[in-house]
Amino acid sequence: MTDLLRLATAGSVDDGKSTLVGRLLYDTKSVLADQMEAVERATQGGGDPDLSLLVDGLRSEREQGITIDVAYRYFATPQRSFVLADTPGHVQYTRNTVTGASTAQLAVLLVDARAGVVEQTRRHVAVMGLLRVPRLVLAVNKMDLVDHDENTFWRIAKEFTGLTDALGYAESDVVAIPLSAKKGDNVVLASENTPWYEGPTLLEHLESVPVEGADHTAPFRFPVQYVVRPRTESHPDYRGYAGLVAAGTVRVGDEVEVLPDGQRTRVEGIDTFDGELDAAHDGQSVVLRLTDDLGIARGAVLAAPGAPEPVTEFDATLAWLHEKPLRPGARLLLKHGTRTVQVIVGAVTHRLDTEDLSVVEDPGELGINDMGQASLTVSEPLPLDQYDEIAATGSFLLVDPQAGDTLAAGLVGRPLVARPLEMR
Repeated sequence: MTDLLRLATAGSVDDGKSTLVGRLLYDTKSVLADQMEAVERATQGGGDPDLSLLVDGLRSEREQGITIDVAYRYFATPQRSFVLADTPGHVQYTRNTVTGASTAQLAVLLVDARAGVVEQTRRHVAVMGLLRVPRLVLAVNKMDLVDHDENTFWRIAKEFTGLTDALGYAESDVVAIPLSAKKGDNVVLASENTPWYEGPTLLEHLESVPVEGADHTAPFRFPVQYVVRPRTESHPDYRGYAGLVAAGTVRVGDEVEVLPDGQRTRVEGIDTFDGELDAAHDGQSVVLRLTDDLGIARGAVLAAPGAPEPVTEFDATLAWLHEKPLRPGARLLLKHGTRTVQVIVGAVTHRLDTEDLSVVEDPGELGINDMGQASLTVSEPLPLDQYDEIAATGSFLLVDPQAGDTLAAGLVGRPLVARPLEMR
C-alpha cells in the first residue's frame, strides 16, 4: 500500500501555480479523456493545451485570471498518493493559503524567475513557518523566459533560503528546483535545458521525501462534538461521546480527565459504525463510553491526565485575515475545537514585518494579512496546549459575532520568527 503526502501550493498571481498543478495531473495520467478534450477546446488560439484549465475550471475564475478558492486535487503514482491544496495567489486571499497549509506536510512555493522573491513570497513563507509545515520546495518557475540562466536561479534560491533559515527551517528541509510548468522542464522529467542542475525533478522529490506519520504517542486529546443518547429498547441507558481523536491514543480502561472541569473517569468502550475497538488513534472518529455518568456536553475535551490547567488569559500569535483591522478592546468569538466562547482582545503587542522578518513592537493594530501577537481574555476557561506540542488544541479561530466571518487563525505559544533576516 502506498503512503500519502499532503501538500499545498502557494505563490503570487501569475506565477503559474495552476499550470504546474495541471502539468502534474497531466503527466501522471490523472486526467480523464473528456477533461482533456474540454481543455483542448477551451484553449485559446489552439496549439499546446492550457493545462491551467484543469484546475481553474470555473468560468468566473478564468475571466478574472486568478484562482479564488482552495482547490483540492488528488493524484497518485506507483510510489505514493497525493492530496494537493492549490491555494490562490492574490494577496487578498492569504486566508485561503492558511487553510491549505494547515494540514500540509510539504508546501511548494512558486516564484516567477523574472520577478524573484516578492512580498507575497515572504508572506507565504512566514505562514508556512508559523503553521509549522515541515518541508518546503522553492519552485523557480518560467525558467524558459530567462533562458534557463543558472545565476538567476541560484540568486533566487539564496534569498529564499535566507528567509527559511530565519524562520527556523533546517537546510535539509528546503529544496529549490528550476522548472517550467508550461514546457514541463524538471516537473516530471529532467530537462536538458538545465544541465547545471543535478537535483531531483519536482515529482521525484515529492515521491521520495520522507513523510512523518501521525504521532500516536502524543498526549491524548478528544474534543467532544456530540453526546449520543439513542434511547432504544436494546440500549435504554446508552450514553456515548462522539468526536475526532485530535491527538494521541486512547485505549479501553484508560483514565481520562474531563476539561475544563477536571473530573476524572475511565474509558469503558470505544464504538464505531463498524463495531467496537480496543484503541483509537488521532484522526479517527469514534464514540467513547465512560464508566461514570458525568455532566459532559459538547465543547468539553477528554484528555490524558496531566494536561495543562485551563486558562482564561493567554498570549497568542494571530494571522489576521479580515479587511477590518484588529484593535485592542475588540469583542469577538473564539472557536477552540468544538467550543465557542466570548473573547476580549487586550494589547496588540507585536507585528511581523514580512519584508525583513523583523518584529515590530506595540503596532497598535493588525491589518489584513498581518501576523502578530496579542493578549486575549476569554469568558470561560479553555484547555489550551502549546501549538508546537499539540496543534489541534493549540490553535483556534477568531470569529465576528455579528456576521459570523472568520477573522483570524490563532496559535498558542508559537513565536513569530526564529531570528531577524539579515538584509543585504
